[in-house]
This record gives sequence, structure tokens and C-alpha cells, in this order.
Amino acid sequence: MIDPFGRAITYLRVSVTDRCDLRCVYCMSEDMTFLPKMEILSLEEIDRLCGAFIRLGTNKIRITGGEPLVRRDVMSLFRSLGGRIGGLPNQGLDELTVTTNGTQLARYATDLFAAGVRRVNVSLDTLDPARFTAMTRWGKIEKTLDGIFAARAAGLAIRINAVAMKGVNEHEFDDMIAWCGEHGFDLCLIETMPLGDVDGDRTDQYLPLSVVRSRLRQTWTLEETPYQTGGPARYFTVAQTGRRIGFITPMTHNFCESCNRVRLTCTGTLYMCLGQDDQADFRAILRAGASDDELGAAILAAIAHKPLGHDFVIDRRSEKPALARHMSVTGG
Repeated sequence: MIDPFGRAITYLRVSVTDRCDLRCVYCMSEDMTFLPKMEILSLEEIDRLCGAFIRLGTNKIRITGGEPLVRRDVMSLFRSLGGRIGGLPNQGLDELTVTTNGTQLARYATDLFAAGVRRVNVSLDTLDPARFTAMTRWGKIEKTLDGIFAARAAGLAIRINAVAMKGVNEHEFDDMIAWCGEHGFDLCLIETMPLGDVDGDRTDQYLPLSVVRSRLRQTWTLEETPYQTGGPARYFTVAQTGRRIGFITPMTHNFCESCNRVRLTCTGTLYMCLGQDDQADFRAILRAGASDDELGAAILAAIAHKPLGHDFVIDRRSEKPALARHMSVTGG
């Protein structure tokens, strides 16, 4: 799959649910109204769509949500997709991964490893229990930490994802680097993005990661590394710990020129760009009885409309987000 700008599209992010057992302040409103079941793709429909993408050259799939592990029977999807790892070129996956808030990992870590998952990204924006509860609106950090260490015990490599927010957790990054180094985790810092109405003024929370990186260099030696995971993070090795730190910078330095991703929502909508509204409806195609060839043709037609890049800006004159849809709807 080659888009209009010559980029190979090899990475599919799949949201299996818009539901979550937390309400992180930058992700969704506290009083979210979730989608009715009839609008959500079945796990079998998701699996079929993923198979069509794999036949067209997708070699990495990341399962996201909402919180993916709250979906009933979701492990059946992991087992099916995990069975596609390996094989001939364009006929199998190189990697199956998951992004999670960690609350269900103690329950599912061993099963994820058995299904073929080898890496997980866990959202953890703070190590302070009270701040964790405030940021997630009702979560308990102990449950997420139990999940993280269960995942490590199961053999899963772990990357901690933290959204950098001015005046909220910006003073914690040194502690998080040290904690990740102690326990053998990588860390990735992410700029907040203007997606969805989340009951607050996000412009006040925006923290450029160029500023964060400069501050971190006062304490840590950040060494350039060619390491990549297929996503947009730019990685450095922290010399003092031997672990990696990544920076995802959609605002200060977008990564659109090398974008290799599209996102499939739990309703079957394919977004060709996180920051644009270009979309294709695959639920209607699936439920109309499309053949595998018709599915493939529809995917290629959608990729042909992938835009060059997003238009995220921080506009202090407007209280409205750049896009109305929440991150949890788009998929991680």
C-alpha cells in the first residue's frame, strides 16, 4: 500500500472499543456517552479487516481502545492475529502489540504473551498516587502498577507512555526516568494533542517536548540512537540507566513526512490521519457482504486519499479542539 506521497503504509492501529475503565483528563470527558453495541464491529469483523490489511502489506498491528482489555472475549482476537505472525512476505505480521492503561494486565499478561504479543505500551502519566487518581478521575495507581509488573513477569517488554502536561506532571520526568531505569522499562513522553472536548482548556497544559528535553539534559545524558519501533517516537538512550526515552512531538515537530500508519476505529471507520477527518466506512462494506477482493479494493481506495499531514495547532484564541472526536474514539 503506497499513499499519494510515496509512503508505504505498513502499520495499522485498531481500536476494539471506545470504552474505558478510567477517564483521563486529556482523553475523554468524565460523563462520556459510549457507542451502542450495534455500531461496534464484532471481533470477527475486525479480524477479517485486519486480514485484508495484512494481505496488502501491513506487517504491524497495534490493538488500542478506549481500553482494549475491557472488551469481552478480546483475547480471541489476539490469538487469531497472533497466529498470523511470521510467514511469507505480505502474508503475515512481524509484530502484534497493544496499548493499555494497565488496569487489566494482571489478568491478561500471560495470555497476551501466549498469543504472540511481545511488547506493550502502558499509559502512566505520574507515579504519585493522588495525582494519578486526579488525572484519571477515579483510578488507583496500585492496579496499574500491579499490571505493569505482571506484564514484566510474563516476559513482555514494557514502554511507559506519559503525556507531558504543563503544571501537572512536568516536574516528575526525572523521577520517571530513574524509575523506568530501575525496573527495565523504556519511557516515551507525548505532547498533548487538541482532540475532543475534555472539559478543560488544553492550551494551558501544552508543554513543548523541546523544552522538556533541554531540561532533562541538565541531569541525564541522552545519546542518539537509530532505534525505532515503527511508530513516530524519536528515541535516545539514557546513558545513566541504559534504557531508552522516546519523544512524540505532533505539535513542535510533526512526523508526517514518514507516516506509515492508518487507524481503524471500533465502528469500522478508517482514518487515514489522526489529525484530519478523511475517513472511509468499512462497517457498511463488511455488512453488505463484500468479498475479500472488494475489501482489498476499498482499502486501496482509502489509502489513495491519505493526506500529507495533520493541521494541529495550539490556538489560544479558541477554546475548541482542532477536531471534535475524542482520542478514545480514534484509537489510542
